[in-house]
Amino acid sequence: MKIVRIFVCCVLFAVSGLAVTQVKAQCAMCSATAEAGTKNGNTTANGLNNGIMYLLAAPYLAVAAVGYIWYKKYRRKDVELKMRDEKLHLN
Repeated sequence: MKIVRIFVCCVLFAVSGLAVTQVKAQCAMCSATAEAGTKNGNTTANGLNNGIMYLLAAPYLAVAAVGYIWYKKYRRKDVELKMRDEKLHLN
């Protein structure tokens, strides 16, 4: 069973390596040009702004999901609180 798991992982890694496409990074000068184009009526920068918001929100959503799963998994169930019947004097 362990050999099958290792084989499947290797195949998935190889397939993901073949599915890589080249991308072009955007420099600060290009983003400034995109912002200036938006002011002139060009809507190309809207996609750039939406991509930035997506990349900003993704880590927060991932941390929230992990926190929720952790809370659900490790919260205590059926906990009894044993309190004293006498009153507490704090003075």
